[in-house]
Amino acid sequence: MPYIAAIDQGTTSTRVFITDAGGNVVSEAQFEHKQFMPRQGWVEHDPIEIWRNTRRAVVEALASQDIADEDVAALGISNQRETAVIWEKDTGRPIYNAIVWQDTRTNPTDQQDQTQYLQQTGLLHNSYPAGPKWAWILDNVEGARERAENGELLAGTIDTWLIWNLTGGARDTANSLHLTDVTNASRTLLMDLATMDWDDELCEQLRVPRRMLPEIKPSIGTFGHVRSRGPLGGVPITGVLGDQQAALFGQNCLRENDAKVTYGTGLFMLVNTGATPRISDSGMLTTVAYQIEGEAPVYAQEGSVAVGGSLIQWLRDQLGIIDTAAESETLAAQVSDSGGVTIVPAFSGLFAPRWRPDARGVIVGLTRYVDKRHIARAALEATCLQTLEVVRAMGAHPEQLRVDGGMTSNNLLMQMQADILGIDVVRPANIETTVMGAASAAAMGISLIDAPFNLTSATTFKNTMADPERDRLVAQWEDAVLRAYNQA
Repeated sequence: MPYIAAIDQGTTSTRVFITDAGGNVVSEAQFEHKQFMPRQGWVEHDPIEIWRNTRRAVVEALASQDIADEDVAALGISNQRETAVIWEKDTGRPIYNAIVWQDTRTNPTDQQDQTQYLQQTGLLHNSYPAGPKWAWILDNVEGARERAENGELLAGTIDTWLIWNLTGGARDTANSLHLTDVTNASRTLLMDLATMDWDDELCEQLRVPRRMLPEIKPSIGTFGHVRSRGPLGGVPITGVLGDQQAALFGQNCLRENDAKVTYGTGLFMLVNTGATPRISDSGMLTTVAYQIEGEAPVYAQEGSVAVGGSLIQWLRDQLGIIDTAAESETLAAQVSDSGGVTIVPAFSGLFAPRWRPDARGVIVGLTRYVDKRHIARAALEATCLQTLEVVRAMGAHPEQLRVDGGMTSNNLLMQMQADILGIDVVRPANIETTVMGAASAAAMGISLIDAPFNLTSATTFKNTMADPERDRLVAQWEDAVLRAYNQA
């Protein structure tokens, strides 16, 4: 029975999973990487550390079950999107740290006319897409722009960086493949949704030389082979998806209007819109959901929230209120409400649907009565209320919400989400849908399967909250958000 390998390169860690041909996980490994925050609003990663962790995770995942390279039929990749890297073509050395999707340094200083960007790319011109991040690196690293114009530098999102290293890297730069897939390319502000290719006018406007950009490929198809020397040598790379699209795919949201929310570092809701891109007038983004080689692309509408699980990390790492993420559930369950406290976690401004880069985090309603249990509960409520905003802005009226991601292991959070949304919340037995999406894409890319691996639902959380209580929480949230504005 052949195995499928899946790399899930996320915002805080790199994970590698090995599945069998039925989608059952047989082995996994994970390594965290450092978060660099040199200035307020700046977030960076070391691309070399990410690549080394990827290799380590691959080796450990294979070794733990004594799986040989020749037993692996295909490799899939999912990755944090919008995070931008530029490296030297001849050496593989990054010229600057990767600028992470959460980073706010590239917010335009003047008001932008967003019409062209929304219509052509589905995105807003703000700090989120990768394109402006590449431009910032070129403008701020001495000699970088000239070197880019001369063809000495390569640009990519994390999928491109991994593919380049997997297929050759610094050891074999002549054979390294410079590729990306349509889902990641659609997160750059440089790809036209109609042509599915880089747009010369957009590249010129954002000052990113087209010659440094990777070739765009369908998500499911051939991306070359892993270099022969090293782990997974010779294995074909046949599936590449941005992490949120991978979760949509892994949740089997293949029909129009199918929707999911991923609760990870951020919160991301995607709705399958079929063969037609829907341009939003309510703060939602339009993106490519996936494309199978030889077929037309499938599109999605997306609501992206910057801070989800990272709020719990903040309680743990910066405030020291909890020792582990799981403790947030234990603490919050000890009180029946947040004691009037509302947290707006606008650490990187507010993303969808408000798009307020000037917003900063606030905690409203503190009294002497409040303790860490109420703070923990308010953090969980903030996650649920942000999701509610996105669902309402989408104009979606789902009978149920499919959920995935690490935070969904928190049963209290899932019950609170069902209450605040007023609908059923359905969590699959395997919440690692990002990995399952990448593994499914890889398996489909070699025709091992013809549809994503099936994820059976394990738990349904039903609404238990009366409308007046929900209205009170929403009113508190609205008031607190207004207090977060104009802080930058």
